[in-house]
Amino acid sequence: MRKKVLEALDKIEDTVLIIMFMGMVGIIFFQVIMRYVFNNSLTWSEELGKFLFVWLSWVGISIGHRRKEHIRITLLVDKLPYKLKQLAEALTELILIIICGITLYYGFIMIDIQMNVPYAGIKISTAWGYLSLVLGCGIFIIRAMAYFIEAIKNLMKNEIIS
Repeated sequence: MRKKVLEALDKIEDTVLIIMFMGMVGIIFFQVIMRYVFNNSLTWSEELGKFLFVWLSWVGISIGHRRKEHIRITLLVDKLPYKLKQLAEALTELILIIICGITLYYGFIMIDIQMNVPYAGIKISTAWGYLSLVLGCGIFIIRAMAYFIEAIKNLMKNEIIS
């Protein structure tokens, strides 16, 4: 069940990020054409491009974690025996869960504070920008919890796998 949920989450994340990226590139391209070909700058396009970039960044942290592409310094961990390596992996995931949990908490506070503050160009609440932080950290926590459970299960196994 957990594997199916994570696979569904993977597909949703990938699809949403591809659509957002295409939208961001399209909007910025349209802005460049408007500015340099028609000498007419749009008031909303730059802000919407930045807004989509923020969403791409925060939701993308989960994909980076899924693919294990975030920067890590593993000089010491790589030299540890299997059991200690799994323990270090579990502790790392636990620390990441705590950090994202704190960020998630303050993200909710920022959504509440910014609810009635609009973006100047796109005329929507700035709370929508902070929602990307909440969703990104929430998805990250789900993924980190799955990796934490996996590391604990590997730690409990008697056999040694390299």
